[in-house]
Amino acid sequence: QVQLVESGGGLVQPGGSLRLSCAASGIFSIDVMGWYRQAPGKQRELVVTITSGGSTNYADSVKGRFTISRDNAKNTVYLQMNSLKPEDTAVYYCNAVNYRVADLRRYDYWGQGTQVTVSS
Repeated sequence: QVQLVESGGGLVQPGGSLRLSCAASGIFSIDVMGWYRQAPGKQRELVVTITSGGSTNYADSVKGRFTISRDNAKNTVYLQMNSLKPEDTAVYYCNAVNYRVADLRRYDYWGQGTQVTVSS
């Protein structure tokens, strides 16, 4: 059973910081991990992804403020969020993607989501 366990969400004031963590279990090879978010009334959107080799892809809205890192040995990904804005308020979801050689197919896994609220 694949599980993605998230932590670190909460309430912060504008300009503050949060660090999210996501640990994957029940999976032995993860090609890509990342974070997505969904704000009220909006569609889920990409925040950032990172490959096992360390290549990253950030959404324009978070470039320069958010930083993703990955510990491949622990199958864990982190998201350091600085200079938070009210528009960053959303449910943040951890994502893991595995391209399985056995059947040449892509498998996607998602965390339960963690609430990030930026408000004064």
